Amino acid sequence: MRKDPASEVYDVPQYSYFEFGNNFTGSYGKLSYKITPGEDFTVQIWHSRLCSDLAEMEEEQKFPMTKDGFREMLRWLETKAPTGK
Repeated sequence: MRKDPASEVYDVPQYSYFEFGNNFTGSYGKLSYKITPGEDFTVQIWHSRLCSDLAEMEEEQKFPMTKDGFREMLRWLETKAPTGK
């Protein structure tokens, strides 16, 4: 896990990482996710070990590309965390 993750559940980097246009993918138990910055944050989730290009996306949400939108996105993503990893 990174030194200062933005989430208490996921190993997501801080907001500044995304300000430079970096995508981030990760997983937690059987849940995989991808965060893509742009005009908005786009978050995709799927339950598979396949990479995001090959997986069938189960859900996608968009959040404003702001610090408040980032926190809202993390709260939403944390509600998707599987119990029992």
